[in-house]
Amino acid sequence: MSDNMLSPRVRSPNLQSPTGQRTVPQSSAPPKKFDSDQLRAYMKKLLPSTLQGMVWDSKDRDQSKAWTKEIGERIKARMLEIEPSGFKYVVTTQINENLGQGGRAGLVCHWEDSDACIQEMYTNDSLICICIAFAIRIP
Repeated sequence: MSDNMLSPRVRSPNLQSPTGQRTVPQSSAPPKKFDSDQLRAYMKKLLPSTLQGMVWDSKDRDQSKAWTKEIGERIKARMLEIEPSGFKYVVTTQINENLGQGGRAGLVCHWEDSDACIQEMYTNDSLICICIAFAIRIP
């Protein structure tokens, strides 16, 4: 393509590429990993202590919402105690009636080495609780 075919705006002397080499900041240390073992141990104690002896009542949705909210908030608070900055935290908690059913779930994400996904499950004769916590590194 010749210069005659370019519009005047493209040939403007004010629109020039920056000179010099582009520098990429070098990190001296690898990013800190979230301590998933510490959170997993907490979740293993929290779920039974919160839900042991509880009975699923399909008519009382407010109770299952309260359990779900309490568990999620306590896990997120513990995540902030373990690593107060540098991560985005997401906690999902699901409580369902235990009817002896099976289940299957999948999770696909683009992970970095410092990210973590921790899952714990609690069941009794009446209910099933599945809790998943994500710690995602932010720059």
